Amino acid sequence: MLKMFSSPLGLFRIVSFAEGVSFLLLLLIAMPLKYVAGLPLMVRICGSIHGFLFVLFVLALVHVAFDRSWRLGRVLCAFVASIIPFGAFVLERSLKQEFEQTQASADS
Repeated sequence: MLKMFSSPLGLFRIVSFAEGVSFLLLLLIAMPLKYVAGLPLMVRICGSIHGFLFVLFVLALVHVAFDRSWRLGRVLCAFVASIIPFGAFVLERSLKQEFEQTQASADS
């Protein structure tokens, strides 16, 4: 797990996952609580957390894109994954593969 914090790709995986979870919490819990139970405060709280994580996501995406020399198409796919519900978890599969390949080549 500590290896995740030592590379831009690992940090991006963490931020991407957190952003994906916050997006789902906003959509599936906070929004229904606002409109069904009349609790708009939940949207304010979850929305603020999600907004902060989204900004971190974009910064981490730019950092990893330059570090890994990703093509524009890869960067755009990652960005689009962040605005589609469950997209971050689909993206995580390819990020995990890339991370494991990087770790395997570094260990060799």
